[in-house]
Amino acid sequence: MSAVVTVLGATGSLGRSAADVLAAHPDRFRVEAVVGGRDAPALAAAARALGARFAAIADPNAHDALRAALAGSGIASGSGESAVLEAVARPADIVVAGIAGTAGVRPTHAAVSLGRIVALANKECLVCAGHAFMRDAASAGATVLPVDSEHNAILQALGRHEAAEVERMILTASGGPFRTWTRERIATATLQEALAHPNWSMGAKVTIDSATLMNKGLELVEAHHLFGVPVEVLGVVVHAQSIVHGLVSFCDGSVVAGLANPDMRVPLAHCLGFPDRIATPVKRLDLAAIGRLDFEEPDLDRFPALRLAQASLAAGGGAPTILNAANEIAVEAFLQGRIGLFGIPALVERVVERMHGRNDPSPPASVEEALALDAEARARAREELLAVNSLH
Repeated sequence: MSAVVTVLGATGSLGRSAADVLAAHPDRFRVEAVVGGRDAPALAAAARALGARFAAIADPNAHDALRAALAGSGIASGSGESAVLEAVARPADIVVAGIAGTAGVRPTHAAVSLGRIVALANKECLVCAGHAFMRDAASAGATVLPVDSEHNAILQALGRHEAAEVERMILTASGGPFRTWTRERIATATLQEALAHPNWSMGAKVTIDSATLMNKGLELVEAHHLFGVPVEVLGVVVHAQSIVHGLVSFCDGSVVAGLANPDMRVPLAHCLGFPDRIATPVKRLDLAAIGRLDFEEPDLDRFPALRLAQASLAAGGGAPTILNAANEIAVEAFLQGRIGLFGIPALVERVVERMHGRNDPSPPASVEEALALDAEARARAREELLAVNSLH
């Protein structure tokens, strides 16, 4: 019997990778619904290619264009948040959660609340609302499988072992485009230089997070919630080749690592086929051809965003929520040319310091509470940004 799949974020790079895996196994999967943001032609093309029964576009102004693009296909459509939630509510075994940012939190939370298998690619669910999200997933009997290559590698390395058997859980970082740059040179980096990631093709926001290493800090928060390990067990190592994605060191002294060529179809196939293995057309790993694998400690002086994220994770409570929200505003400001690269961690640090001390030390008790704190932190970050800009 075919597994029924819904794809949230079908028009993004992750959605396109998911479509490649699904299309390679037409007898194994049937697509119920696809969801996109505002690109009606791309969403209609995805719906037609995957044989979806329903397509939802988040932007209500794009619904007419979506209907026109789907004319004659027999595929139903809707728009706005209600249509996105309708797509989630339709019968499905697996939901690929690929909507980026806080826009993806409510629909992904709705999917886990229905007890679905969720292939999770949305960071905010765990960074913004990890405690509540994982609690609700467990209560509903949902299965959360990480799509991020690092967490997926950790999941595979863990196997059936318990968190209590783990001594260290290490995420690898490519180091981004500035891995070998001096702090002085990084300070003058242009937008084009920051967007030139050496290994991965990603959206602008994620690429900038990779350049500052904030992405790795956010991934530590995710790992804490996904795998239930103490903060002190988690670590980061820089690995420029992006071949080893994650490592688990066990109490007996053995280390198990997850290796693959950098291609999102690998972790997607693992999640979609879980617990089985399904074939992908990705390039196979040839270690002899690679010749060597290099590792180094991250430099927290040159990449202070990682230090901030580690400190927020250790502080707990709402600190990671505030950190993530402030970072989104700071990255947006950098993309607009309003601040330099080091302005990102500087702004984030100010917002976290000024908000976290007066907040309840416990984590947000619900997803809605987390989203409210996120909105408050964004507003505070915008105020801080205006104050900084007014000085220039």
